[in-house]
Amino acid sequence: MDQAQIGIIGGSGLYEIPLENRRETEVETPFGSPSDSFLTGQLQGKNVAFLARHGRGHRLIPSELNFRANLYAFKKLGVSQILSASAVGSLRLEHKPMDFVLPEQFLDRTSKRISTFFGDGIAAHISFADPVCHRLLETVEQASSNIQFPIKRGGTYVCMEGPAFSTRAESHLYRSWGMDLIGMTNLQEAKLAREAEICYVTLAMVTDYDCWHEEEEAVTVERLIEYLNKNSENAQRLLTEVVRVLPEQSDCPCQHALESAIITDPKAIPQSARERLDAIIGRYLD
Repeated sequence: MDQAQIGIIGGSGLYEIPLENRRETEVETPFGSPSDSFLTGQLQGKNVAFLARHGRGHRLIPSELNFRANLYAFKKLGVSQILSASAVGSLRLEHKPMDFVLPEQFLDRTSKRISTFFGDGIAAHISFADPVCHRLLETVEQASSNIQFPIKRGGTYVCMEGPAFSTRAESHLYRSWGMDLIGMTNLQEAKLAREAEICYVTLAMVTDYDCWHEEEEAVTVERLIEYLNKNSENAQRLLTEVVRVLPEQSDCPCQHALESAIITDPKAIPQSARERLDAIIGRYLD
């Protein structure tokens, strides 16, 4: 199986990136199949694994995504840091369509998703106060400065269930809470990445003002696709520079998240759980 140290998740509108020596890599996981086969190869001379979050051709709605399979597969490929590009709606006037934002917090408003690898014989409780890797945030900021690409850091991403967009009441409620961005996918990715001890950062690409802005039309798929196509080129340019300056090997608190998180007595962990989560917890049970 091809190995990589850097993972990229492409959201709506970003279904592939230009890799050298590109290959299709299928990865089996105990949690089923990932969204698609992985594209593996080299970008800026570094080994990269790319996954189209919704599948190429955009076949999967957010609630259908097998987040556990996606993140476990990255772990099996050797990935230790993930750059996740996602289309989002803006809940703030200052975050305009075509802007790129690096949210540092998440608020979960989903109800139908499994957001943990644990259970079924093993309990663990990760620290998630700071859900985004600060080292990756700084690296993305550095990369954006290098290519004079404007990007904003900070704010909170509301993760909603979807697939319908917000009602006006919901949109105004989230604004009253002080939220900045709204999307349908990244909370689960961030939480599972932390459990898998993978550094994670969201590159949020603003496509619309949700439906709160009285002087703007409510978001539609037609407008969304228009901005997605424009943002895709910008995202590839930024991701290429981030990979260039990002070390393949790193040591970060994110990569030690389970050191004090597993609460189950090792003697009580059933063999089935050990085998199921070997890629994640194996080093703690040897």
